[in-house]
Amino acid sequence: MPKSKRAKVYNLTQVSKKSRENKDKLFANIRDAIPNYQHCFVFSIDNMRNNYLKDVRRELSDSRIFFGKTKMTARALGSTPEESQADGLHLLSQFLSGSVGLIFTNRSPSEVSDYFASLTQVDFARAGAVAGRTVTIPPGQLYSTGGEVPEEHDVPVSHTLEPELRRLGMPTRMVKGKVVLGDEGYEGYTICKEGQVLDSRQTRLLKLFSICLSEFRVKLVAYWTASTGEVTELEGAQDFKKARLGNKKREYVPKGNKMDEDGEEEDEEEEEDE
Repeated sequence: MPKSKRAKVYNLTQVSKKSRENKDKLFANIRDAIPNYQHCFVFSIDNMRNNYLKDVRRELSDSRIFFGKTKMTARALGSTPEESQADGLHLLSQFLSGSVGLIFTNRSPSEVSDYFASLTQVDFARAGAVAGRTVTIPPGQLYSTGGEVPEEHDVPVSHTLEPELRRLGMPTRMVKGKVVLGDEGYEGYTICKEGQVLDSRQTRLLKLFSICLSEFRVKLVAYWTASTGEVTELEGAQDFKKARLGNKKREYVPKGNKMDEDGEEEDEEEEEDE
């Protein structure tokens, strides 16, 4: 019997895996940047968005930004005093874990800190994010922002969205051409509660009602100064240490899982600076 064509897997993407050459290039670029800049910052990102990170790159065009595999980044800087590529630079390696990157710059620490302190971008939450607040849609006729703004400044939900809202679990119905939520005595529909991990259904509902719960923010963890060889911890260092401690407590590796030579799982794919 001939093999069914339906069972054939078709790759719909042309993105190729990072090669050894790309990794060596990233490693070399980090080392080349070390002697050319006075400061090296370690930063972490909340709710990563590539388009916002590109804006940061454009704003700091006179600097170099690396956001990639932390183990390779640590090796490029040097993890021990003997391997350190500059005096005291190896002290930054303790902060290279999780979603963190490097900024090499000649700008003053105060200027860099002020820039990131004012950098905040709100966006729609993605599945896996944690809800920052409880969102409840009031009963009655539905409006486009789900009660986020007064009715006189809002517009009713289009009747074309009613089937999708019902499919996503909301008890909606059509009444005289208007989309209505619940019956008499209904108290409202809670999409999510504060502290809850969101799934794809909840994030879709939040997007339909134009409710943004994610906030893109860059936190500076620590920085190294070439002239003194000292590493200064910043406000984000405490949050970083708490998150790292929490990850260690939850860490569990089933038997058979392959680990790297350092006893840690592989990080996400690296991305070289532009």
